[in-house]
Amino acid sequence: MPRIALPAIVLLASVVACATMPPPPGSAPAASGGPCNAEAARWAIGQPVTDELVNRVLRETRSRDARVLGPGDMATMDFRGDRVNIDVNERGAITGVRCG
Repeated sequence: MPRIALPAIVLLASVVACATMPPPPGSAPAASGGPCNAEAARWAIGQPVTDELVNRVLRETRSRDARVLGPGDMATMDFRGDRVNIDVNERGAITGVRCG
């Protein structure tokens, strides 16, 4: 019996250690879907990407974060409603604006 108990305790402790902790009291909840409106920045397609343009896209889409993605760039597949993705081609021209 003791030989089985020790591995079970170690396994249980590992699972508990990996559990997600709740946010501290009084903290703001994470965005679960945001106000991003990609249609508001369709005008940017064809424009060269610059810091000023990215900031304007952020304002006009009401997004909290922007991600510029070039051909072959690696990106996480998580959807964030408060993020705008700006797709660019190999010349740095914007080919698409989308939320996520």
